[in-house]
Amino acid sequence: MSGRSGKTLSSEDRILWARITRTAVPLKGRDRILSETEEPATIDQLLSELEPPPVAPRRTATAGPAHPAPRSLDLPTRKKLAKGRLPIEGTVDLHGLTQSEAHALLLSFLHRAYADGRRHVLVITGKGESFRSDGVLRRAVPAWFATPPFRALVSGQEAAGRRHGGAGAIYVRLRRREKNGER
Repeated sequence: MSGRSGKTLSSEDRILWARITRTAVPLKGRDRILSETEEPATIDQLLSELEPPPVAPRRTATAGPAHPAPRSLDLPTRKKLAKGRLPIEGTVDLHGLTQSEAHALLLSFLHRAYADGRRHVLVITGKGESFRSDGVLRRAVPAWFATPPFRALVSGQEAAGRRHGGAGAIYVRLRRREKNGER
């Protein structure tokens, strides 16, 4: 989809757009019009189009993990992010997505942010406090950061400050990109 700016939608944007258009209701007296080449895409089709993450080489059993589990952000960094003195270089909103959709979108977003050399991003999970539950994504996302695909990207995480969503969002510090095979 070429827009006025000549850019195309990213795979994450297409997933979100498909999710929104699926719930949209046309104005009274108007039908939803699809162009002859356009077909309604399902979330599963869009997720299948995402590029698989790069496969890391297997390590021997004697070697330790390639990357340690993410830890909390240090207090000065957290304060700077909360007060806006340290820029948040990207944001992804996982509201309303299933766990599998959110997992794929988050991993893809973090891969792109890491490749672009970004350092601090914001992940919005939502508070999810309905029916006396904590929210599925609010609990799941921090646990995902401890898994191997995310450990290679994430070095730290912390609940966001109030102005960025509080308990419904997470500050994420990405690892520095390796230069010429060095860390």
